[in-house]
Amino acid sequence: MSAAISEPVPVDRTRRISDESVTVRISGFSAGHQGPNRQYAHDMSSSGTRGTASDIGGTQRGDIRPGNDPAAAGSGLRTAAGILTAGFALGAAELVAAPIGSGSAPLTALGGTVVDHTPDSVREWVIGLVGTNDKLVLFILMAAVAVIVAAFAGRIEQSRRPAGSVLFAVFGLVAAGIAVTRPGASWTWALPSVIGVGLAIVVLRGLTRRIEAYESKVAAREMASGAAVSGSPEGASEAARTASAASGQAAAGDEITSGAMTSGSSAEIDRRGLMRALVGVGALAAAAGVAGRFIGSKLHSVSAERATVQLPVAPSPEPPIDPAADLRIPGLTPYLTANRNFYRIDTALTVPQVSTETWTLRVHGMVDREIRLGYADLKARRPIERLVTLTCVSNPVGGDLVGNARWLGYSLADLLAEAGPHPDADMVLSRSVDGFTAGSPLATLTDGRDAMLAIGMNGEPLPIEHGYPVRLVVPGLYGYVSATKWVTDIEITRFDRAQAYWTQRGWSERGPIKTGTRIDTPRDGASVGGNRISVAGVAWAQHRGINAVEVQIDDGPWQSARLAAEPTIDTWRQWVYDWTPTAGTHTLRARATDGAGQVQTDVVQDVVPDGATGYPSVTVRVG
Repeated sequence: MSAAISEPVPVDRTRRISDESVTVRISGFSAGHQGPNRQYAHDMSSSGTRGTASDIGGTQRGDIRPGNDPAAAGSGLRTAAGILTAGFALGAAELVAAPIGSGSAPLTALGGTVVDHTPDSVREWVIGLVGTNDKLVLFILMAAVAVIVAAFAGRIEQSRRPAGSVLFAVFGLVAAGIAVTRPGASWTWALPSVIGVGLAIVVLRGLTRRIEAYESKVAAREMASGAAVSGSPEGASEAARTASAASGQAAAGDEITSGAMTSGSSAEIDRRGLMRALVGVGALAAAAGVAGRFIGSKLHSVSAERATVQLPVAPSPEPPIDPAADLRIPGLTPYLTANRNFYRIDTALTVPQVSTETWTLRVHGMVDREIRLGYADLKARRPIERLVTLTCVSNPVGGDLVGNARWLGYSLADLLAEAGPHPDADMVLSRSVDGFTAGSPLATLTDGRDAMLAIGMNGEPLPIEHGYPVRLVVPGLYGYVSATKWVTDIEITRFDRAQAYWTQRGWSERGPIKTGTRIDTPRDGASVGGNRISVAGVAWAQHRGINAVEVQIDDGPWQSARLAAEPTIDTWRQWVYDWTPTAGTHTLRARATDGAGQVQTDVVQDVVPDGATGYPSVTVRVG
């Protein structure tokens, strides 16, 4: 019997349990297999006597079925161990990153690098698809990749061959190396990745040992169960074989089945302990991640400080907005964009937390005098308040990456004049605390327009996500060459000596905003009714103004729309066309004419390299 257990061989043996009925074929059992595959053949005789697998230690005594394959069970546990261990690594890293800064966390550091190196076509496709949710989509994609890699690491990890641990270690070293190269980083930014992955490897090794112990006991149980089926004694004659089987089966079957049941109970206990360990690792991962984010926000958040900031009153504030500037038509964008609705497109995966206590601005480069300012120094200057519409270069034709606000700040032209730019300088390179740079034409910032260092937006301190405590606002330039948030450095230089963030990636150097318009109502694909329909929207040509907007129905003539009042040429302008429709499906188009008499072009161009062009259009069904 012991030989039957320790050295099973491939067989195709038929044992007759009774003279009349059942044969049981056992095939494919070998010592190297983690679980035997059994095929039962039941031959019923006319007497009706029936034998079952349970008669010889089958399903009631540890029978092996496809769902009981220890290899399959182990692979699922290994996959779970890899994924949960990766979650533990990221959670522990978040906790370590809390006192250092959120930018040092592995996912944030890696994500920033992905943003920096994503091809423009891919970036613009994502923005066009999901708009300002692009950062959320990036984190989801990174999490999906992490799950796949972690699952693979868990599957290949073994106690004697730690391949999964090596994969984790490579990730940790790469993440640490990337973190220390991020803007504003120090050597401490490597610690979250190194410590998080180091702890995770310890956890993965421990889980792997427990999984292997469980697999071994499951394999032993299945082998014992198989031996109970295959190991009956045989005699010389049919009668002797039948008698021997009756007695030998009882003794051997009980002995082996007892061992199988003991092994099975032990394996079940191990399985329960293993599941508790996996759940515990997952809980620790979640707790560490949440705690890290919470502690980090408490240590570095400037929300409480922002709530105490008192904005100065401009000596010559922007006059009240003419009520005629807002047509108040249902579905039409309001003249002023609420802070919570203002678009946000930038390269920061986590919003920088910059305190007024530590904020400084350096003006240097090709200047006669270098200037350094603190927040108190800036507030001691004469404030200005202006209405300005900002537009993102990634805004597609008819898109919503444009917004209008009342900004409070300090004249950038005055500050530049104090520094004394050299006559051959032609570029102002502004830098954010997160490393982003924008290159603005020096002539544009000093031609009389109200370019400013803004500290207020719509009557309150800048929202943190929109650049608190200080950002740049420049009428007439796309944001990628002017609207630097969390600005801390201004260098006066030349376009042939320096390149800004997006210019390095193939975008145009100077970025003047193109004349554009948008149809807000009716929406594309809408079904409308009535004898009169308001076709309305907004048009913009910052620092040139809007002189006219026209609407075309299908291929008919262009018809003039009615314009709202224009408080300033630096903002957008609302318009409406009263349309008397006919039943059927119609295509509506719009075009604007700027203050210089230039009509919006109908040439279709993508956003790269200097902004999209073409006519916005919507298709509606009447009746």
